[in-house]
Amino acid sequence: MPVTLESIATIRSCYTQRFGIPRQAGLVPSAHAVIAFEANEHNLLSLRGLEEFSHIWVIFLFHSQHYEKAKPLVQPPRLGGKKSIGVYATRSPNRPNPVGLSCVALEKIEPSETEILLHIRGGDFLDQTPVLDIKPYVAFADAVDNSTCAWAAPITQHQPVVWEHGTLQSLSQLCTEDGNPADSIQCIIEETISLDPRPAYERNKDGKTGQQWHMRLYDYDISFGVNNGIAAIQKVQRYLPPHQQ
Repeated sequence: MPVTLESIATIRSCYTQRFGIPRQAGLVPSAHAVIAFEANEHNLLSLRGLEEFSHIWVIFLFHSQHYEKAKPLVQPPRLGGKKSIGVYATRSPNRPNPVGLSCVALEKIEPSETEILLHIRGGDFLDQTPVLDIKPYVAFADAVDNSTCAWAAPITQHQPVVWEHGTLQSLSQLCTEDGNPADSIQCIIEETISLDPRPAYERNKDGKTGQQWHMRLYDYDISFGVNNGIAAIQKVQRYLPPHQQ
């Protein structure tokens, strides 16, 4: 049966490309985003009381996927990208309907003449993600005691992240130019790269000479390599679209 849904808001995220986005919400607690609603009476009334909750569920659309047809089996990175699992037993974005669900911390609600901004942290959203619905996180109903998660156990190990000579200074200079908090952005970068955003099939190439990865955060391009389980940030520069390079 055909279903028509309309977005109610748009997410402005620090993650401006797919590579590097945490694979689950909550893995990068410092990741900041805002959910932008149009400032009108309907939205003001609809959001009344939400500020009394510390966390919210965000139902959203995977709006920038390249999949032409959903597959019944996917290969989760947590299983090394080699074992196939039914799509309904995973959080893969390659789904029959490209709908995501994430629980994030709600910091504050900021109304203005043109927008109502929900400031959130810990999200796994691509910039400009359309929001389909929002619901409050209700601990007595949503937190399930003695639950089992099979292969999706909590992440207990993170790869160390180091900054090569001059890279922190480059980040600080860019942030100063843009009026952004350098300490906060440094934290997001470190938390994100510590999760090893590389595809699972590439991780066995750890230490390969010349292998370099690029992650976009806001308008910054962060280059890093991994050797012996340690990620080294090699360069931080302003991102330039290909036609401007």
